[in-house]
Amino acid sequence: MSEETAVYTHGHHESVLRSHRWRTVENSAAYLLPELRPGRSVLDVGCGPGTITADLAARVAPGTVTGLEHAADVLPAARAAARARGVSNVVFTTGDVHALDFADDSFDVVHAHQVLQHVGDPVRALREMRRVCRPGGVVAVRDADYDAMTWYPASPVLDAWQELYGRVARAGGGEPDAGRRLLAWVRAAGFTEITPSADVWCFATVEDRAWWSALWADRTVESRYARLAVEGGHATTERLAEIAAAWRAWGADPDAWFGVPHGQVLCRP
Repeated sequence: MSEETAVYTHGHHESVLRSHRWRTVENSAAYLLPELRPGRSVLDVGCGPGTITADLAARVAPGTVTGLEHAADVLPAARAAARARGVSNVVFTTGDVHALDFADDSFDVVHAHQVLQHVGDPVRALREMRRVCRPGGVVAVRDADYDAMTWYPASPVLDAWQELYGRVARAGGGEPDAGRRLLAWVRAAGFTEITPSADVWCFATVEDRAWWSALWADRTVESRYARLAVEGGHATTERLAEIAAAWRAWGADPDAWFGVPHGQVLCRP
């Protein structure tokens, strides 16, 4: 780990991977679809369990995709996801986005989903992503914005969750409201040809509410985030259990709705 790398707040507990495995190009990188042409080479930074990575590989074949992850322990799941999709044009490796182990101009597309909120120096990371992107290529980054997340009905305990998560993430060196900062960060990294936009995940059907509320309830008491919250003095285990119960109660409400806004930018070196 480099000194710029923040603590990954979530860790790779099953409740976290449950969320990551749901992600596809369609629901998490639709703004990138026009750039995913056959034959292009792609670097997927922070690939996690690899569902987006395998999707990218299927779309650019016979081009190649490299999935990069800081934590080696999740890469067996990523390789399994690629095998399940039947894609063979993808490789997975470990590395640090602040100091990418690739030559200049190595990739046509450099992609990072929900990554910059977890790094210690987003601008340095973006400069590295720019360095390894070929002229005529594109750097694509997308991040959520926790303080802009909104839900119905109102819940003072979920309000407390939102504030608590922000404190825990920032204590580890991250920036949970990365989505709103992406444009400023890519400009600071030297990009000038930028297409900014935004998109939203919405969890409002019975199935989506149950899934979203259960994974956050589990994450609140079982993941690395829970441990960091307690060890950092941000919350007690009793308070975390109360927040988990509020998540489950929200998910059981037939009128419940949750929106997760994301900032996203396409940048051309």
